[in-house]
Amino acid sequence: MRLAELSERSGVPTATIKYYLRERLLPPGERATTTKAEYGDTHLRRLRLVRALVQVGKMPVAAAREVLAAVEDESLDHHMRLGAAVWALPHDPAPTEETPEITAARGTADELLRRLGWQYGLELGPVSPAYGMLVNALAALARLSYPHTVENVLPYARIAGELAAADLDLVEKYETPAEQVEAAVALTVLLEPVLLSLRRLAEAEESHRRFGADSS
Repeated sequence: MRLAELSERSGVPTATIKYYLRERLLPPGERATTTKAEYGDTHLRRLRLVRALVQVGKMPVAAAREVLAAVEDESLDHHMRLGAAVWALPHDPAPTEETPEITAARGTADELLRRLGWQYGLELGPVSPAYGMLVNALAALARLSYPHTVENVLPYARIAGELAAADLDLVEKYETPAEQVEAAVALTVLLEPVLLSLRRLAEAEESHRRFGADSS
C-alpha cells in the first residue's frame, strides 16, 4: 500500500507517519520508484505499537526507539527478547542509596519471591527494573508506617501471578515470535490503565458493600 492508504487504514495522519519514519520508529517502506515507497501489514502492526508507546504510554521518542530496538533484536531467544522489550519500557528509578528502609525492603522482596517460588526473579535481583520498583515501594510503605511485610504483600503477588498467566495467554494467540514480542509490549502499556481502573472500581464496590448506607 502507499503512504496515503497506510494512513487511512491505520488512522494515523500522513505527517505523523513521516515523523515516525524520520525518527526510525517505523521501518522504511519498500522503494517502488525514486519518490514513492510501498508499505505492508508489518508497518500497520508497528504503527499500532508506536501509538501505544507514544500516544497512550506518553513515552518520549528516544525511549520508544529503545523499546523498538529490543523488539527487533533477533539475536536473543524468545524469552529474553520478550523480557528485553518489556524491560526497555520506562520504569521508576532503582534505589540510589542504601538506607535502613531500603535494606529491609530488599530482604522483604527476596523473602516474598522465595515464598512464591519465583526463582528467576530471585536470580535477576537488582538487575531487574521491576525488582527495584518493588524495593522502593516497600521502603515507602515502611517509612510511612503502612503494612509492608511479606504477609501483607503476598495476596497482591499471587494475583500478579494470575495476571501474568493471563497476559501470556493473550500474547501466545499471536502467530509469529515478532508479533508476540510486539503484543507483549503493547499489552503491558495498554492494560496497566485497565488494571488500575478495575482495582479502583472494585474498591468502590467493596467499600459500598461494607460501609454503604444499606450495608447494615
